[in-house]
Amino acid sequence: MVEAPCALEVSTPVGRFAPSPTGDLHFGSLVAAVGSFLDARARQGQWLVRIEDIDPPREVAGAAERQLAALAKFGMTPDRPIMYQSRSRLRHEAALDQLLDLALAYPCGCSRKDLPPDGIYPGTCRSGIPEGRQPRSVRFAVGESEVAFDDRALGLQRQVPARQSGDFIIRRADGLIAYQLAVVIDDAAAGVTDVVRGADLLDSTARQILLQRALGFSTPRYLHLPVIVDANGRKLSKSRAADPVAALPAGATLALALEALGHPPPPGCQNLASLWTWALEHWKPARIPLGPVTVHDGRVESYTP
Repeated sequence: MVEAPCALEVSTPVGRFAPSPTGDLHFGSLVAAVGSFLDARARQGQWLVRIEDIDPPREVAGAAERQLAALAKFGMTPDRPIMYQSRSRLRHEAALDQLLDLALAYPCGCSRKDLPPDGIYPGTCRSGIPEGRQPRSVRFAVGESEVAFDDRALGLQRQVPARQSGDFIIRRADGLIAYQLAVVIDDAAAGVTDVVRGADLLDSTARQILLQRALGFSTPRYLHLPVIVDANGRKLSKSRAADPVAALPAGATLALALEALGHPPPPGCQNLASLWTWALEHWKPARIPLGPVTVHDGRVESYTP
């Protein structure tokens, strides 16, 4: 049985920022970090940082150190020692075994080419691997139920994982634990009460809630932040070589991040200390834009309020 350590009192919010070390922090990542930091600290809570280093083929040497240095440059220091997801592998494997023992997960012999065009797994191996195939991965059985949750910015959300992904992978064919399972286990182990992250991860939420329920974990509160896009409507990402924020002026860039979160600071408030003081006093999730935010040439050009 996998158990989470005793969490902090319910009155103490615990948030986290969890980057993968696949490149330097870009502006979209900074906005997510700022949002999670503000949401925890504005309520006298704790803010944690976890490096999600469980996918070695995608990791970039030195990226984690540069990410942490960038956070420090912008005045964001975690309240506990940095966590590294790779150090929780025994916990991850124990949870996987628990799900298999409970018949909530099963071995799968399918490869990506066996999936239909929509990518939704049809349950081919749910009752056993077809003859002639070998087990490759492990999938979690989602069932048919709807998962409803209240997002603190977006309101009531309803998702049906069976229609969005089908039974999803929790251990990959290369033996690595998949993101969906690892993040649930590590959030529970750290006592995270509030998950504040980009809306590009909104579709993962129902799957993670199902895993939380299966493993007996509490479900944290969720707050999804707007995705930052360029002038062409493309999400800023490390894969598109978005500019590292470490090379940008800290004060002006933090002010831009606050504006992207619907909290434009007053004129003349440009140094880190005054920006953080103002932002912590004025943080209100209800002011966060609901849709993507376009940032171009150092300016917020448009967003859906």
